[in-house]
Amino acid sequence: MENKVHSTPINAVNPTSISAVNPTSISAVNATVSHMFHGFCSFKPHSSKEAVEENLLLDSISWPVTPTLPSPFDLNKTSDPAHSTFTILPGRKGGHWYTGDQLEVVVKMHDFHGLPKKSGGDVLLARLHNPTLGAGVAGQVEDHLNGSYSVVFSLLWEGSAQIEVILVHPSEAVTVLDRLTREQPDRIYFNSLFRTGTITETTSCNVCLDPTQKPVCNYTDLHTGEPWFCYKPKKLSCDARISHSKGGFKQNLKIKEDKLFQSGVNMKVLIPASGPAYVMVLPKKKDQPQIKSSIVKSGPSGYYYQGAWRALGGTKVNQFNTSTAITQCLKGKVVHLYGDSTIRQWFRHLNNALPDLKEFDLHSAKQVGPFEAQDHPNNILVTFRCHGPPIRFGSVPTSELRYVANELDHVVGGPNIIVVIGVWSHFSTFPIKVYTWRLQSIRRAVQRLLSRAPGTLVVIRTANPKALTLYEALTNSDWYSLQRDRVLRAVFKGLNVHLVDAWEMVIAHHLPHSLHPQPPIIKNMIDVVLSYICPQNHG
Repeated sequence: MENKVHSTPINAVNPTSISAVNPTSISAVNATVSHMFHGFCSFKPHSSKEAVEENLLLDSISWPVTPTLPSPFDLNKTSDPAHSTFTILPGRKGGHWYTGDQLEVVVKMHDFHGLPKKSGGDVLLARLHNPTLGAGVAGQVEDHLNGSYSVVFSLLWEGSAQIEVILVHPSEAVTVLDRLTREQPDRIYFNSLFRTGTITETTSCNVCLDPTQKPVCNYTDLHTGEPWFCYKPKKLSCDARISHSKGGFKQNLKIKEDKLFQSGVNMKVLIPASGPAYVMVLPKKKDQPQIKSSIVKSGPSGYYYQGAWRALGGTKVNQFNTSTAITQCLKGKVVHLYGDSTIRQWFRHLNNALPDLKEFDLHSAKQVGPFEAQDHPNNILVTFRCHGPPIRFGSVPTSELRYVANELDHVVGGPNIIVVIGVWSHFSTFPIKVYTWRLQSIRRAVQRLLSRAPGTLVVIRTANPKALTLYEALTNSDWYSLQRDRVLRAVFKGLNVHLVDAWEMVIAHHLPHSLHPQPPIIKNMIDVVLSYICPQNHG
């Protein structure tokens, strides 16, 4: 198919060029556009300052060059976790390890023939843990670009510390994931229902629509500049749109590429140790010099001990183990939750944990919301609203398609107002610039909120790893999530906001990775939020 280039406002969206409040019907016109994504999905930065930031963000998440797939495809030449190994590097003389040291592990990747790999780009996750102590910490991975990797662990508890290194994806799978995003940014598609009287029509919608002579309805948001388009119905006007829904997924893998995404073979598989897979950690001796790795510059944000998350910097995490403790912390507070289903999960957790927090029936769809719960005697209000498109929920009324930035502009703010934001999962199949654009929009709204109400507490939830099938890998891979996690941290760095490091909290825990982490992990996440709200309280 010939790549065509189209003009504003379909493809190179610039909010300053949008003048109409109502959705408009527009047609494709050939033009020259910068910042292309496969011809039909491109975005102009909001400002020159954000253009510079965008380039820096892209550089910060740049991934090592991954191998070009041979034709015909040969799985045997790709990374194989069963033939790969990790080895604990020796520490001080005598082989003793003490709390406060850093343990370094070297990973050597091999293919299915047992031959060493010569390039980097594999996706690895690692943790150090002790099931008996309920302890765990995420490892920091460094790619040496030659088939070997270093993993650095902080030794934070006494006793046994067992190492796990997981191959999430071979580098060859990253080649495929990267190509899919470049060539098929619209592989997840959406629908909208249009209705006038008894006449109904359904058309396809997306952030980016393939170049065509079909007329298009422009639903770009006037305030944020967030782009959204639907093909115009044949008989109805653009104003007749009543709902949004996920349409489906177009899987366009080449022959045998699905072999790169096999659970239990080369996707989310443990890499064996070439020797011992654990160390014994002794109490730190007085004036004992610590062993520190030169490989990584930063350490973990926290770790689990006795099943409870302990932060390694900033606010101490207290345990809120009873409904009374949570209620006392939230007394007189308003908590606004904005985001995807991983934030909706927090609403459900609070609603279940607090018997006096009663959900008000807004007759909303269970998946979509909005939701509201109140505890009148203690003057507590908790709300949830999903973010605007792209969102892969069931049918969402167009009146409920709200962008987080616009919602934040309607929050009065103040010392009793808590705003929680979690936006990441639904952006995985789109070019990273689409996500960057959304976060920059939210950041501007957060800055406005904190400017008019500096006492407002703003909490940002990061992305987290999940269980992977072929479909999940192609639409929501941990590799996609890792990139978005890095961008999110960079965009909000330096602002007066607080992070819940869901990425490390899921990796470090013994429970399986899941898009919606299991209750013990969610409980710890809520403890982190409550500790931000009530830093002096003890549950």
